[in-house]
Amino acid sequence: MEIPVSWLKEYVDIDVPVELLAEKMTVAGLEVGAITYLGVPQGFVEGIRWPVSEHLVWDREKIVLGAIREVQPHPNADRLVIALVDYGGAELEATVTGAPNLFPYKGVGPLQSPLWTPFAKEGAEVWDGHSEVRKRMILKEKPLRGIPNRCMVCSEYELGISDEHEGILLMQQQPTNTVTGQPAAPGTPLQDVLGDIILTVELTPNLARCFSVLGVAREVAALLDKPLRQPSHEVLMEGAGIAGEVEIEIREPELNPRFTLMLLRGTTIQPSPEWLQRRLKLVGQRPINNIVDVTNYITFEIGQPLHAFDYDKLKARAGSATPTIITRLPTPGETLETLDEVQRTLEPHNILVCDRAGVLSMGGIIGGAETEISDTTTNVLLEAANWNFINIRRSMQSQKVFTDAGTRFSRGVHPSQALLGVQRGIELMRQFGGGQVAQGVVDVYPLPAPTVQVDLRVAEVERILGMSFSAAECAALLRRLSFGVDVEGDVLHVTVPDYRMDISSDPITGQADLIEEIARVHGYNQIPATIIADMMPAQRANVELEREELARDVMVALGLRETISYRLTTPEREAMLTPGANSTSHETYVELANPLMAERSALRHTLLISLLESAVANARYTTQQQLFEIGNVYLKREGEALPDEPRRLGILITGPRRVESWQQDESNTPVDFYDLKGVVDGLLRGLHIGGVSYARSTHPSLHPGRSAQVLLNGRALGDFGELHPLVAQNFELNGGAPLLVAEFDLDALLERVEPNYGVLPLPTTPPVYQDIALVVGEETTAAAVEATIIKAGGNMLKGARLFDVYRGEPIPAGHKSLAYSLVYQADDRTLTDGEVAKVHQKIVKTCERELGAKLRA
Repeated sequence: MEIPVSWLKEYVDIDVPVELLAEKMTVAGLEVGAITYLGVPQGFVEGIRWPVSEHLVWDREKIVLGAIREVQPHPNADRLVIALVDYGGAELEATVTGAPNLFPYKGVGPLQSPLWTPFAKEGAEVWDGHSEVRKRMILKEKPLRGIPNRCMVCSEYELGISDEHEGILLMQQQPTNTVTGQPAAPGTPLQDVLGDIILTVELTPNLARCFSVLGVAREVAALLDKPLRQPSHEVLMEGAGIAGEVEIEIREPELNPRFTLMLLRGTTIQPSPEWLQRRLKLVGQRPINNIVDVTNYITFEIGQPLHAFDYDKLKARAGSATPTIITRLPTPGETLETLDEVQRTLEPHNILVCDRAGVLSMGGIIGGAETEISDTTTNVLLEAANWNFINIRRSMQSQKVFTDAGTRFSRGVHPSQALLGVQRGIELMRQFGGGQVAQGVVDVYPLPAPTVQVDLRVAEVERILGMSFSAAECAALLRRLSFGVDVEGDVLHVTVPDYRMDISSDPITGQADLIEEIARVHGYNQIPATIIADMMPAQRANVELEREELARDVMVALGLRETISYRLTTPEREAMLTPGANSTSHETYVELANPLMAERSALRHTLLISLLESAVANARYTTQQQLFEIGNVYLKREGEALPDEPRRLGILITGPRRVESWQQDESNTPVDFYDLKGVVDGLLRGLHIGGVSYARSTHPSLHPGRSAQVLLNGRALGDFGELHPLVAQNFELNGGAPLLVAEFDLDALLERVEPNYGVLPLPTTPPVYQDIALVVGEETTAAAVEATIIKAGGNMLKGARLFDVYRGEPIPAGHKSLAYSLVYQADDRTLTDGEVAKVHQKIVKTCERELGAKLRA
């Protein structure tokens, strides 16, 4: 939110540099993201630096306030005029300009009331209004169509106020000198008239009280220990009473706790005062007319949004009856055309402001077009209401409409602000447009908000903050924030201001909230660093997390990168993982009631969908992908409100084995099934999980001949292999190298992690290497042969590795030859040839007996 310092000073005296103020606000929780300087020099405070964009400083001698006394035609150019400007000098300065907003005054003679404008003298530095790129220029005397010209009347762009440069900045009313508070005379330095500093405050949702200039002023007053000046809420009511002119009917008090109305008769629609227009522009609002501008002004001044109705239009809709404002929920199929010219279909939860003829506006968010203020409006009915913040937030999201009013109501505005807002607003409308305010306020308040009171013990303040405060000190700090405080011994009985909706009424939470306020105002940077006095709790290991982190470390050590993806997908998207599946049942999914995106509507069942979506995105930038993800999947449980959330480990690799380089490397072929199996073996070794076996996988997303299932004691731990070609085609990933994927039950894996595993010493004796080739039937797996070899070899056999598989002559049909490299070694001696031969023969005989294997000649 933009906070002009000039506006802030209306409510609190600021006697410190703005840069120091910004630092204090940020430390107290109101983060100032940037400081914008309009015409004034940047301040300097030792040790404090703020990001500042390039800005123009208005020279106090050369850029001043001017008063245009007459506008004469240019003798040699129809598109130029000569402005005679009083700049406080001995004579008027003739200045040539092409500003179109001066042409209505051309040739009418001396003006009865001068036009006030920024005036730059010769030598002044301004932004070049005729350059296509933003650059500075120094004014120098030069003739314009035969008329000498050394000065300039300026546009907002040339002064760096805004990008507006269609005309010069004109003020019909004499501006005020912000230093003296008196009317500014010609020649007053423009810094003292229009110079300002804008604080960009990054407000978080919990700071609802600060979504206004007055709200920020309260915080500043507390931080600087200055009194706060409240805006006036007094109203001059001279018109006939409002009783009988309008009625209010609230049908949903939980959604609309309060609704107030006041009536202004006989007003005139016209431009707002220039000071108010200037303030609105500084906070990013476009001035429209005096009535609409006041509603926007009050929204930003005190944080209470208002809405103005054309009262005569309401009477016309009511016919002969008294207009009745009704707040209710919509009927099925009801629509509303809002002020942004959008025809909206209303949803069941959208709270509405209506009359008996139909819908007038969407409560707390945006008005309707039928009863809006127009140039012919003379009677204004002003609304200030209060709305349920959760319902407003939900309606803004569902209708995709975001307004300043909705932003404030969605954070929380106290019902008490409605009466203050309607009184302040109607009086400003009377001052700016004339007319008479009807006596009285129509105020319906079916759900009054309770007053929050919290008892705070001083000992608790010291325990939480780690420093000593007296009861008087705590009370003084809270009173600076407008809390009511009664001190009784070491207990503070605190009454919370109504606008502080962030202070809990719960005794425990409320105490913590108040202690936070004491710390903020005292200054977090003033709290000394101390060592905790309480006994440290017993330290307990989080075994689940430690093992999960171990799995991550192992995957990274294997060369893979971790991805973190959305948990949300769609059932239709996951159906693409099954070849030939045309549809899927939504009943097995946990679905969102109000998804933000159509493609993120349900919680996923598998990590494969997330990994494949990452692969699709990454394929545009790289051919090599080696990814893994650890995350939850969500499986709906019959009869249970919440789903089961098991953890999964997903793996995806594709592309060349090594990153391509300038060297030709014919061995750098794409990864295949055995590369992925190596990753899986590395994972199991890293987790110290032994005794696993492999079986043919039936996973529908995997290639039936190039996939496997990992088993441990008969329990499936996961599946891995090449992605099924039809699935790859569904994701448009079938144009290059094969995709290898895996998904494991991480909970089952981590259960089998052996924390106490053995470590073998480095061998001190030489090994003996021998090969063995066995002919077995096609149905016999290599894993079974390897297990038999290892069992028969005993302690002397240290390793067995398959290095060749052969089919063909002279191997009989239906058989294959498996060749293994065997490593024999003893820990205490060098083996003899006889010892090795004996064990080798035992291995051959065992394989013949148990597997029907024959030693290949």
